[in-house]
Amino acid sequence: MMFEETILAWILFFPAAAALVVLLIPKARLQWIRWTALIASLIPFAMTVFAWLRFDPAVNPSAPFQFELNYVWYEAIHSTFHLGVDGISLAMVLLTTLLTPLAILASFNIQERVKAFMVLFLLLETGMLGVFMALDLLLFFVFWEIGLVPMYFLIALWGGKNRNYASLKFMLYTIGGSLGLLLATQLIGVTTGTFDLVTLFQIWPTITELNVPLGLSVPTVKAIAFWAFVVAFAIKVPVWPFHTWLPDAHTEAPTGGSMILAGVLLKLGAYGFIRLVLPLYPLEAQRFAGWLAALATAAIVFGALGAWGQKDFKRLVAYSSINHMGFVVLGIAAAAWAWKSTDPGIILSANIALNGAVLQMFNHGLSAAGMFFLVGVVYDRAHTRNLDDFGGLWAIVPVYGTILIFTSMASLGLPGLNGFVSEFLVVRGAWHLQMAATAISMIGLFFTGAYVLKAIKHVLHGPLNQTWIGKVTEINPREILVIAPLMILMLVLGFWPAWLLGPIDQAVAFWVNAVSKVAALW
Repeated sequence: MMFEETILAWILFFPAAAALVVLLIPKARLQWIRWTALIASLIPFAMTVFAWLRFDPAVNPSAPFQFELNYVWYEAIHSTFHLGVDGISLAMVLLTTLLTPLAILASFNIQERVKAFMVLFLLLETGMLGVFMALDLLLFFVFWEIGLVPMYFLIALWGGKNRNYASLKFMLYTIGGSLGLLLATQLIGVTTGTFDLVTLFQIWPTITELNVPLGLSVPTVKAIAFWAFVVAFAIKVPVWPFHTWLPDAHTEAPTGGSMILAGVLLKLGAYGFIRLVLPLYPLEAQRFAGWLAALATAAIVFGALGAWGQKDFKRLVAYSSINHMGFVVLGIAAAAWAWKSTDPGIILSANIALNGAVLQMFNHGLSAAGMFFLVGVVYDRAHTRNLDDFGGLWAIVPVYGTILIFTSMASLGLPGLNGFVSEFLVVRGAWHLQMAATAISMIGLFFTGAYVLKAIKHVLHGPLNQTWIGKVTEINPREILVIAPLMILMLVLGFWPAWLLGPIDQAVAFWVNAVSKVAALW
């Protein structure tokens, strides 16, 4: 059917088209603008659910991408408009289209420049979706950059007191990484004569003779491109020590911006490692897997300690993202280390670790978005995020307190909720491959419980601060509508992760087996 063949294009460009519609609405019609943006953002989610139901993990084990769309784009440089998804990227598309309408609904309390806010949010959705769908390297870079600009303005125009500093720091860090990514993209395109990722996956890892520019050798070109990719994606994750932009950006961003920044934008870097670094550079990834595991461990431990030391509620949650994304990187490092092995046990551990990393990306997107939203709920009422200013709020807002406890436990990794499943898979898979790094990471896991319980204690328990009686009111129906879908998914994935892991596992198994065969040739 025609719709099914072009469904990715519909999902990708519908938010951008909706942004144009929002632009035509008079700026005084605030409710029209808000509801048009919300309804328009729900349509890509509905189409993604349709695509998920039509996706068949076993349809063609030798070619994992489905719903492919391929048109000539820049013929002179052999670049194509090539879209497609496998189980990994489709899971990220589902996460993006789910969180965007929830973040928009959470932003209904925005009062200034509402039209500009909603337009930027819809354009941001298109940029993020394009990264997950692109099967052309140049197209990947274009969408990577498109997502940068709206987030910069969301922080700079609607952020907190230090928004100018935070937005500039966010922009400089990500542009710094993007420059290397652009250089690597150009090098690969010039030396191979194509930007098509499906073709590059087949020829780039083992290629030895090329028309190499500037008289560079093939190993030199590969080394430059490899490190350019690694630095760009490490900044975006962010991997320690490239993480310092994240707490500032999160702290100053509006609530909806923090939700999408933690829920989706951080996943772009991890997705870049999985989609580009591992299959294009299996030997280099295997050689430096130990270093990547060390950086992941540093992120897990230092992120947890950093969160534990915070008194700003939002900054605590921001540092927790560094901690949780460290497990994603640990799973990626473990899989990279196993690339050259033919041992079935090691390959199985690599599969488990990478499955856990992808599932952790999805699960962290749910719990982090939920936590940032709940911080925003209490901040809208109290106008402070200082944990020392709270105390005993459960007595006056029991529904909010219950929701905060539930979401915090999902973030902590309580068995029966989603965070436990993904982190367990990462630890189980990485234990046999990166044992020392995994063992040290348990320090971070211990302090994860410490900072979560610290936040709950300061906000909900202890003597009631009388200042908040009559000022801090119960969570309202609109806010419950934002958090409820996230809570449902946290619970469902805790007991039944197979519906999400099935397509992910098929894609992970394909790439682990394909890359292991290539690496074995060397």
